[in-house]
Amino acid sequence: MSVNRGSGVESPDRSDFTKIIAPRVNSSPSRSLKPRKKNDSSRRINLAEDKKKNGLAQLVLTVVKLLHELLEKQAIRRIDGGGLTDEEIERLGFTLMRQSEEIAKIATEFGLENEDLNLDLGPLGKLL
Repeated sequence: MSVNRGSGVESPDRSDFTKIIAPRVNSSPSRSLKPRKKNDSSRRINLAEDKKKNGLAQLVLTVVKLLHELLEKQAIRRIDGGGLTDEEIERLGFTLMRQSEEIAKIATEFGLENEDLNLDLGPLGKLL
């Protein structure tokens, strides 16, 4: 310990700090900073350049398809409720049909199938 001039208060030396604190750092064997071996499991996502584009397209199309199906269900509810005229029903059906065709066209361009757009949610089942 060293004494600050004029204050009468002792302050620890650097050597005191390393004696007290240093043994506590990295005391847990599970938190070692050794480099990982190639065969060790990793929590990092492998983002290969060639798969990024398709992965993002798959995610976006899955969300778009989910929204499309929700719109279809809402349209059916509105039709069953009697709140739409025949002209509105025709226009709504045509719009949903074109939307479905466009989703299928984009999926084909990225080499995706309907099964690729359906996420497995584990115990909750399939998304779509």
